[in-house]
Amino acid sequence: MIAAEDLVALVRNYNPKTNEDLIFAAYEYGREMHEGQTRKSGEPYFTHPVAVAAILTEQQLDDATIITALLHDTIEDTRASYDEVAERFGSEVADLVDGVTKLTNLQLSSTESKQAENFRKLFMAMSKDLRVILVKLADRLHNMRTIRAMKPEKQVQKARETMDIFAPLAGRMGMQSMREELEDLAFRVLNPEGRASIIRRFVTLQKETGDVIHRITSDMRIELDKAGVEAEVFGRAKKPYSIWRKMQEKKIGFSRLSDIYGFRVITRTDEDCYIALGAIHQRWRAVPGRFKDYISQPKSNGYRSIHTTVSGRDGKRVEVQIRSRRMHEVAETGVAAHWSYRDGVRAENPFAVEPSRWVANLTETFITEEDHDAFLEAVKLEMYSDKVFCFTPKGDVVKLPKGATPLDFAYAIHTRIGSACVGAKVDGIRVPLWTRLKNGQSVEVIIAEGQSPQATWLDIATTGKAKTAIRRALREANRERFARLGQELVRAAFENAGKKVTDKALEMAAATLRLDSSETLLARVGSAEMTAREVLESVYPDQAIQDDGQIEAQRAVVGLEHGQAFERAPCCLPLPGERIIGLARRGRGVAVHSIDCAALADFEDQPSRWLDLHWADGTHPPVYNVALELTITNDAGVLGRICTLIGEQRANISDLRFIDRKPDFYRLLVDVDLRDAGHLHSVRSALEAESNVASVKRRRDPGLAAMPGTGEG
Repeated sequence: MIAAEDLVALVRNYNPKTNEDLIFAAYEYGREMHEGQTRKSGEPYFTHPVAVAAILTEQQLDDATIITALLHDTIEDTRASYDEVAERFGSEVADLVDGVTKLTNLQLSSTESKQAENFRKLFMAMSKDLRVILVKLADRLHNMRTIRAMKPEKQVQKARETMDIFAPLAGRMGMQSMREELEDLAFRVLNPEGRASIIRRFVTLQKETGDVIHRITSDMRIELDKAGVEAEVFGRAKKPYSIWRKMQEKKIGFSRLSDIYGFRVITRTDEDCYIALGAIHQRWRAVPGRFKDYISQPKSNGYRSIHTTVSGRDGKRVEVQIRSRRMHEVAETGVAAHWSYRDGVRAENPFAVEPSRWVANLTETFITEEDHDAFLEAVKLEMYSDKVFCFTPKGDVVKLPKGATPLDFAYAIHTRIGSACVGAKVDGIRVPLWTRLKNGQSVEVIIAEGQSPQATWLDIATTGKAKTAIRRALREANRERFARLGQELVRAAFENAGKKVTDKALEMAAATLRLDSSETLLARVGSAEMTAREVLESVYPDQAIQDDGQIEAQRAVVGLEHGQAFERAPCCLPLPGERIIGLARRGRGVAVHSIDCAALADFEDQPSRWLDLHWADGTHPPVYNVALELTITNDAGVLGRICTLIGEQRANISDLRFIDRKPDFYRLLVDVDLRDAGHLHSVRSALEAESNVASVKRRRDPGLAAMPGTGEG
């Protein structure tokens, strides 16, 4: 355990004016409060708060944050109270400790509805004082570093929560080093074999190629010296999880992965960044489409840097990040840079983002969302998305998540612009509203008076801000009409069950379903956001009706003209629950594609044939065929167990064929009839949990789009 003197010395290194007596007092108080408590490893419990405080000194944080780290478990786990902490260390520290305690008690990996409410509390805590989250992230980092002492099932739960929530949150705050370490520690628990495999391949690669990092670093220093740029150059192999994720996204093996090395150039001045970029591009060939200038267009968390990928020695690609020293400080600690100290005073870094402004920008798009599921969707969209940068006709930059559409762009400018949107031009060409935007495109929004949001826009929009605004507008515009319709639907559902609808029953249902009033409840039913059966069962749980109520396959798609026939495109075979697009076919109805189907690229120049469709709400029958490609071990009984697993998920196998046979592994295609995307997820999860199944993936073939009898011609 780090001694009190050593911890104070760490703080004194960057803050000579630190209140040493107060840190010593907090250290002794924390040790006294945790006396006799031990961790799962058998170590004294107080080793953990001290380690958390030491992690925060690496970010050069203020005294209040360091003291909070030392005391962050005292109110929860010891006889200490808020009043006592406030009396000894001040109300600022007491509020921070209390905030961390409340965050610790949030079960962020619980059920969806509870998780949404807890996420809301998380962001409320962030809005009060972001340092609460900084302490919590450091707390999670140390817990992940020492996770081996936990039971295996607890390790998996903590690792999954870290991968899903805390690592993306650290990244969203600009704390990239912490994000990478959290991801790698979680990856070690969730997929130890995959991580070990990547490390083994790295070792083999180094034996074959030698010290590539040292050679390229030396070459870069030579080129920068020639250009008269004073800079530090660092190189490293990317983290195992980062490589694993790229392999999964690109669906390629390690040997085909090119940019597994990353290099960082840290210059003395901002101007030198561009001189360094020119020197590197003169020496090595730049890879098209792999250049991003976050200096001229910084990220919302203050991150500034130039990213480029070049072909280095032996044609291998390497990623290079170029930034100044002040930019690097913010890149390492993100929003936390606002509280960093140097030489006893708050560091004045022009690139550090004001935390209150950052939190406001992050939360304004979804904090007012009434619906818990919609709120959770908005949070995850905002936290886990990469960004694209598009331009208004005047040259202003609009930042959007990857996969955003012109409709998202319109709402990002202003809610009023989004609601009045009737079309868009991208780079001067009229495009459908569901077009996915790319980096650097110029977008012009076409608006018209009298236009109002349409229900189909919910399937087009991808950002939390747009979806929230559309839902709110739809509810307000149709509230009275939907409420009348909902009243009739609920009345019929209650009468069928032999019950009577009363004001008290509706109020009970609204409270149970977490809605503010019975009028809101009825409007939700009338707008098909909720079923009358849900209302009935919320008041009378024993009245759950178990009939089929399934949607006929020929009426499963909404948005077609009366009598218009459709069929699922064989190239992607979309399932209910997935976003879809229709392509009109001459004399042969409509082909329904998944929104992400690769075959759609062949028809981008024919927007008149595109139809905005969506699946009907409700329960679909298990008649939608999907091909699953499985790799399984060649052992006795494995195939039988797989068929049993699929059957246990109430899915029917319509065909099975082997496509590759090896002495130890088989690859086969299994055609399964499913209800919807959720049913597919259940089947895949069951198969992936089987130890003899090496991989499960959905088989899609864009080439089938052009086959005779199935094509779009």
